[in-house]
Amino acid sequence: MLFPLYISKRFTFSKKDSRFFSFISVISIVGISLGVATLIIALSILKGFEKTITNKIIDFDSHIKISSFSTILPDYHTGLPKIKSLLGKYLLDINPSASSLAIITSKRGTEGINIIGVLPDNKLRGIKENIILGNISLDNPSSIIIGKKLADEIYAKPGDKVTLFTLKNDKIPSPENMPNVRNFVISGIFESGMAEFDDAFAYVNLSAAQSLLKIGDNINGYDIRVNDISKIDSLNHLLQAKLRYPYKSLSIYELHRNIFTWIDLQKKPIPIVLGLIIIVAVFNIIGTLLMMVLEKTNAIGILKSLGAAGKQITGIFLFQGIVLALAGILLGNIIGFLLMEIQLKYNIITLPSSVYFMSTVPIYLSLTIFGGVSVLTLLLCILASIIPSYVASRIKPVSTIRFN
Repeated sequence: MLFPLYISKRFTFSKKDSRFFSFISVISIVGISLGVATLIIALSILKGFEKTITNKIIDFDSHIKISSFSTILPDYHTGLPKIKSLLGKYLLDINPSASSLAIITSKRGTEGINIIGVLPDNKLRGIKENIILGNISLDNPSSIIIGKKLADEIYAKPGDKVTLFTLKNDKIPSPENMPNVRNFVISGIFESGMAEFDDAFAYVNLSAAQSLLKIGDNINGYDIRVNDISKIDSLNHLLQAKLRYPYKSLSIYELHRNIFTWIDLQKKPIPIVLGLIIIVAVFNIIGTLLMMVLEKTNAIGILKSLGAAGKQITGIFLFQGIVLALAGILLGNIIGFLLMEIQLKYNIITLPSSVYFMSTVPIYLSLTIFGGVSVLTLLLCILASIIPSYVASRIKPVSTIRFN
């Protein structure tokens, strides 16, 4: 065994103050482990928020939405072929839709919603995976699918009848301009975990929506999904350039700009938080090793008087810093992993879905995060160990003898 490594091991696992570790070593390891665990948990939650919200929106809503600058678009059989040819191999699916603001009324409640009419064979991605009651079928023109929060607000369940009211000609109702009215039966209830969808959206058969809105065979837009989300912006720009009035194209990032801006805002304080935690870790390792240098001053003097070189003394405390760092990093990874596993399994911490778009704290377990934090911490601890190691190497044997 190398001489510096052997002496470092004796210093670190000294039995002078405790059975296994010296008191100072334990403090240093615990400090590093808490910093590592905090970093891992913070980054995992932040990444979890970003991925969960982004995936929910992308899975639930269309990637690109084509609507009209006016009120309606021609029969979808007219515009569908051109849009398909523009998107080419990147098209996953495209669905014409008829939508409008409406009022939904049950026997026990009334709420405002956004009614969306889709083709019966529409995949309804995002809805299908989140149906909690009833079924997703819209083959019956009288069927309607609503969100759980909306169902709770109007005290409705699958099989209940509801009535939809929409404005006629977008004008205030009057005896001469009565609103459009139609009855529906709730066939299914979905829960996405995002209040924006669960509270405000309801889906019906496209023909039923066209009949309710009195727009004939016309539609209000197309919901487009692509097979490569990295191409969303470029394909949206292509549609904007090629499609003429009255077509208007918007990407999901434009439709939900407030949410994606909020996600970006969450990332901005992270460098500050990481910087503060890193500074604490650096000062912790420097302070600990300096205390060890003071504690082992007499031993350093004896080693030097026996012929130990300055580089060897530096190596002793450098090895000691690395040992403490590795122990702290390992313990920090274990603490972080266990705490996140407990949260994932038992959902101890809950969130208001109306604010955070989800009901539980999202956690993204990633080897990249664990490995990145571990490597960064180890490098910083090695750099922090250089200062006290240099101080130890400069101690003169004569000074220690006189001091004693």
